Amino acid sequence: MVVRTHFEIEETAVTIVSEPEFIHIARDSIFRAREEVKRFIRTDQTFLHTLEPYDPPSDAPPIIRRMCEASRMAGVGPMAAIAGVIAEEAVQAMVEKGARQAIVDNGGDIALFLSEPVDVGLYAGESSVRNLAFRCRPRDSIFGICTSSGTVGPSISFGTSDAATVISENVALADACATRLGNLVTSDADDVLKDSLAAICAIAGVEGAIVVVGNKIAIKGSVPQLIESEVRTKDIAKRDLAF
Repeated sequence: MVVRTHFEIEETAVTIVSEPEFIHIARDSIFRAREEVKRFIRTDQTFLHTLEPYDPPSDAPPIIRRMCEASRMAGVGPMAAIAGVIAEEAVQAMVEKGARQAIVDNGGDIALFLSEPVDVGLYAGESSVRNLAFRCRPRDSIFGICTSSGTVGPSISFGTSDAATVISENVALADACATRLGNLVTSDADDVLKDSLAAICAIAGVEGAIVVVGNKIAIKGSVPQLIESEVRTKDIAKRDLAF
């Protein structure tokens, strides 16, 4: 049996789905990861504010180095990977303790480890593309489905997409690449969508990506099966800011 729980800490809103005995492990991991990043930020404000790839000092904590590496591959600032890396660390912590079904949704950036299929809704705000979900099958490893948007939520995006979603087994990379994809989609022109998806799917480790703009949807690479499914806004883990 799995349970679903939601909690918020400062500006972060997280939904956790797993067997009951592993929920506290995910919560503890999220608190630890947040504090580690916050400590680093206090010593290095550039890391927090830059929108460009950033080289961390050699003694930076592993979570900081992972964020920097993912953002370097995506061509964005390191904070673009914060929600994904925290979600991934929490799922990893649960799996290490024996969880067989573990999902952490950190404001639309989702890390999953599945022994049973799960449907993950695709939310694109006011777009006419709605009530679609990814049918995610079990895997032997953690993977991520991360979404950025130029019209939904507070994420920094220089594009116009209603949803820019990336799938990868590197959840931090999926998060950073979703930001980059959202930045690239500056209109619903077919060539813009095609070129934007091609650029993201050319990044090593990216399995596939999907973009929703208005009444258009574009897909490239390998993505979970899309099915018709009601997407309930009350189930969305909303957040104001990553920190």
